[in-house]
Amino acid sequence: MENLNFPSDFLWGVSTSAFQIEGATREGGRGPSIWDTFTETEGKIAQGEDAKVAADHYHRYPEDIALMSELGVGAYRMSLAWPRIQPDGKGAPNKAGLDFYDRLLDAICDAGIAPTVTLYHWDTPQALEDTGGWLNRDTAERFAEYASIVGERFADRVKMWIPLNEPMVMSIYGYAIGEYAPGQFLMLDAIPTAHHQNLAHGLAVQALRAAGATNIGTANNHSPIWPANDTDEDDKAAIWLDALLNRLFADPVLLGSYPEQILDHLPANYAADLATIHQPLDFYGVNYYEPQGVAAPGEGNPLPFELRPIDGFPMTTNDSPIVPHGLRELLLSFHNRYQENLPPIHITENGCSFADTVAEDGGVHDPERIDFLTGHLGALREAMDAGVDVRGYFVWSLLDNFEWSKGYAPRFGIVHVDYETQKRTPKDSFRWYQKLISND
Repeated sequence: MENLNFPSDFLWGVSTSAFQIEGATREGGRGPSIWDTFTETEGKIAQGEDAKVAADHYHRYPEDIALMSELGVGAYRMSLAWPRIQPDGKGAPNKAGLDFYDRLLDAICDAGIAPTVTLYHWDTPQALEDTGGWLNRDTAERFAEYASIVGERFADRVKMWIPLNEPMVMSIYGYAIGEYAPGQFLMLDAIPTAHHQNLAHGLAVQALRAAGATNIGTANNHSPIWPANDTDEDDKAAIWLDALLNRLFADPVLLGSYPEQILDHLPANYAADLATIHQPLDFYGVNYYEPQGVAAPGEGNPLPFELRPIDGFPMTTNDSPIVPHGLRELLLSFHNRYQENLPPIHITENGCSFADTVAEDGGVHDPERIDFLTGHLGALREAMDAGVDVRGYFVWSLLDNFEWSKGYAPRFGIVHVDYETQKRTPKDSFRWYQKLISND
């Protein structure tokens, strides 16, 4: 820890998302989301689990805010559940949903913590999916309407705004390969969903600013792309995968353009939307978990690339290789690629899952997570020393939670949750992070 010297005004935070922790999916007038539908579909979620209760944050948020206050974080990144505010994804807001978030935000502010609000973390109202979801351009317009509602209601308390979390995951995992909701298998025909999410981002930025919101950014998942072999064929595959996973979402937001590899797969009228997508931002959020390995496609593969595992590194229980220097590599590549077009960066997610259990002494001892955080923060510090302007870091996640298609087995929290009793137990990593924040 003595090597982790960060500026005194560096922002330390933790992140969560509504569907993963709130529970209460049928309370307070909340409508169904695509993830409610997905979890009710046989065979989609490990062990047949669901998020009807999750970490019960809907009822236990005072306890969770007390934990954050004890931790000493300056900011809490949370998401609003779109179907809790607009059950059908359009029309008049649900009063009970707005009132819940009023209470939550007031409690966060009363604790001296800055709310960092993500409007969308993959929980599309099912009614909108029934009309095409992100394949339908109109969903971007509906999202702008939703952004206006929450901006007008909460701009007085929210300190940082993020319209969409990781649109890449929704496009690739949700629409291209079907591992996540809504479970479609469109392969490269899913790329229009990326454009419509990018458009939703731009429209939401405009709507939030019109409502008086300030300090608006992003939260995009990015990965260094590593060719499997030093060959021209694998290098070409890496360029294509970089365009798909990274530049498809960063280029239009930061540069007002798309990478050439993607152009033939976009909606015909995409160019008319670029000015709307390319809104000035106050920060750029980077979510980092791992590099991606890639090689030239094998025989019979219709894609211009083929994913390869990253070998030679320890793994998390979520099957991610632990590669701290990948964060430094990613940040330096963004710094060099986008230069003056890149606003200050916040690491809006970074974390790991392990099979954490409560020991006989009542503690949760997770030295692997402490090693993970130490390594990644060291890499972050190196990137900052090399000139990358990074202003904050948010650990994923505050709580163990519902980890999408893998259910409850992967534990990402720095606070252990016993899902039978909902008892919270701060892990050793919680105390480590607390000490780092306090600079003690």
